[in-house]
This record gives sequence, C-alpha cells and structure tokens, in this order.
Amino acid sequence: MDSKNYHEDLLHIRSMMERSSRFISLSGLSGVVAGLAALIGAGYVYVVFQREGIDYFDGNRNIFSPALVRELVIIGTLILFVAVLSGYFFTANKSKKKGLKIWDATTKRLLFTFCVPLITGGVVCLALLYHHFFVLVAPATLIFYGLALVNAERYTLTDVKYLGYCQIALGLLSIFFLGWGLLFWAFGFGILHIVYGLIMHKKYK
Repeated sequence: MDSKNYHEDLLHIRSMMERSSRFISLSGLSGVVAGLAALIGAGYVYVVFQREGIDYFDGNRNIFSPALVRELVIIGTLILFVAVLSGYFFTANKSKKKGLKIWDATTKRLLFTFCVPLITGGVVCLALLYHHFFVLVAPATLIFYGLALVNAERYTLTDVKYLGYCQIALGLLSIFFLGWGLLFWAFGFGILHIVYGLIMHKKYK
C-alpha cells in the first residue's frame, strides 16, 4: 500500500511540475481547423492565379501586380486569423476543462519563443515580396514556421517539435522545386496540420 501511494505521489508531483513549466492545453482540434483553413485558402489562391492567367506551376519567376499581392496578403491574413481564433477557442476550452489558466508566465514564455522566429520570417517574406521574389515566399513561410515550432517546444507539448521538423524539411525541399510552392505550402500548413491535430487530439484528449 505504501509503495502504491508513493508511486501516486510521484505521479502527482510530476504532473504539477509539468503544468508549471509547460503549456499542456494545446488542442489538436485547433490544428485540424487551421489545416482545413489552409487548404481552402490554397485552393482559393489557385483560383485567383487562374483568373489572372498565371500558371503558377511552370517554374518561372512570375511578376505579380500590386493589386494581386495585396489580395494574396489579405488571403494569408484571413487564414492566419482563422487559425489563431480556432487555436484560442479550442485551447481555452481545453484549459477550462482541465482547470488550468490559459494566460500565465509559461504562456508568455511560449508565445515569446514562438513569435521571435515567426516575426523574423514575416519580415523576410515582406522583403521577398518587396523585391518580387514571390517564388521563395512559400518555402520561407514553411521554414520559419517550423523553426518557431521547434523553438517553442521547450514550453509546450514535446510532439510540437516533430511537426516543426516536418515543416522545415518541407520548406527546404520546396526550394529545389520552385514553382510548386503552393502545393508544398498546402501540404505543410494543410495536410500536416490536420494529421498532427488528429494525432494530438487522440493522444491527449
């Protein structure tokens, strides 16, 4: 009996330490919603390219008009908004069920370590758009997003880093297949997010 109680106490202490040092309320369902939003957005972007008479998959360095760039930025912003909103909704709901605070010192550290590579990548992408290197935007978003996930892993579920590694690998691979960035982007932000979200939902529900 004493041995059993000792084991339970250790598990309880370990759980408390994990809660104090890691944000463990990330919801897999938010990844699924983000992935679906990315796929819908990628499909819409392809329709926009068709409308503008742009063959995105010919491997050429296409020059986009300022109006088209603005439209693409708006689409990307909407996808990001849906992903962030769904992430907050599902994560807040999960935190409430677990009796955990969604905003504490651990959350602040998580957001900081996640946002530094992400904001850096955002500035790089803006520079690529400014210099008309549109074909490199998709690889850059995948690489910097992957770096952000790997960097944030120390303050959340360790599984996040594996998604990050996949995003980085996909981004690096896409550099060698310029002109196919939209497909790599859709696979990384869409398919991988959905698969990861479903696995995490099943594992941590």
